[in-house]
Amino acid sequence: MKWFNTLSHNRWLEQETDRILDFGKNAAVPTGFGWLGNNGQVRSDMGTHLWITARMLHVYAVAANMGRPGAYALVEHGINALNGPLRDKQHGGWYACVNDEGVIDASKQGYQHFFVLLGAASAVTTGHPQARPLLDEAIAVIERYFWSEEEQMCLESWDEAFSKTEDYRGGNANMHAVEAFLIVYDVTHDRKWLDRALRIASVIIHDVARKGEYRVNEHFDTHWNPIRDYNIDNPAHRFRAYGGTPGHWIEWGRLMLHLRAALEARFETPPDWLLEDAKGLFHATIRDAWAPDGADGFVYSVGWDGKPIVRERVRWPIVEAMGTAYALYTVTGEAQYEAWYQKWWDYCITYLMDYENGSWWQELDTNNNVTTKVWDGKQDIYHLLHCLVIPRLPLAPGLAPAVAAGLLDSQAK
Repeated sequence: MKWFNTLSHNRWLEQETDRILDFGKNAAVPTGFGWLGNNGQVRSDMGTHLWITARMLHVYAVAANMGRPGAYALVEHGINALNGPLRDKQHGGWYACVNDEGVIDASKQGYQHFFVLLGAASAVTTGHPQARPLLDEAIAVIERYFWSEEEQMCLESWDEAFSKTEDYRGGNANMHAVEAFLIVYDVTHDRKWLDRALRIASVIIHDVARKGEYRVNEHFDTHWNPIRDYNIDNPAHRFRAYGGTPGHWIEWGRLMLHLRAALEARFETPPDWLLEDAKGLFHATIRDAWAPDGADGFVYSVGWDGKPIVRERVRWPIVEAMGTAYALYTVTGEAQYEAWYQKWWDYCITYLMDYENGSWWQELDTNNNVTTKVWDGKQDIYHLLHCLVIPRLPLAPGLAPAVAAGLLDSQAK
């Protein structure tokens, strides 16, 4: 039974994409895009987060390139928010969180700034006149504050005035830097973004994770030595969980295959380890995190022995797993990846997809019932795009540039 690259399956993906896009548009608030609750209404108590606003800009840039009415207006809304309430016009960069009264969190977070870079680069593909100036500003901020020439890696965070940086290096921020760098390369054609993406992947995955059975370490000191006990007393942290976060392992696998495809598109021979490690990450995620306690679903985190720590099933890991399954199938043609993809879709439609309130549930317990231990609400729809649109595209160029180039369903029969 074949699903990949069939028009019939792609039509189903498109129907679900439109359902999700319709849900997400409710997030628009005067300060950007808000935190959506489980019923699809904005939770004003959560403020307007930079990472959500930037990710939604990226999402609706893709939607605009898909010809969805109203999406371009949401691209403009996102650009205006990044040029307005969320932007620090005194010190540069963007605030982490604001509300109608002003700034809630003035810190400058690398994780969030890399999503600004992604959102701005994706918006450029829509032709919006303010998108390229926004991207140029984002690139300038990344170059000045977040890319370390000395370390050839990305820094984690700064205070409001960019006067003090954190004595911590994060794998999560660097992973999303890779994601953004790939799209920046697509719209600027500046080779350095591929070089930087390759460097980050080589350090975090090929040098460290490969030697640890592909259990990806995300917490490092300033010399890029792993900190294995980081957040051991706060294991369910949303962005810096203790131990391994298998959803990131499998997400890394897809990003490495996009990087591999981008190098091939330049008629260059990519390093063999990009594919080897992508496979290793995929199978390590299944080995440690898929149904380790007997019930289907990916657990949120595991220890360095591979045993579950936080057993809740959060939405985004399985979404990323499906995108990576497609990417590995595209490169290898091996049927096992399509089989996993189909199995995971069956799981999602059984437990995660919420047709009554909209979108998908964000978190399930060990019995696959809705819970809120790690996440409360349905914050945004960014990850969902990766299982709904990526399986309809080649691996290069990246998401928004590929849709803008008319490559959607170009491989389907």
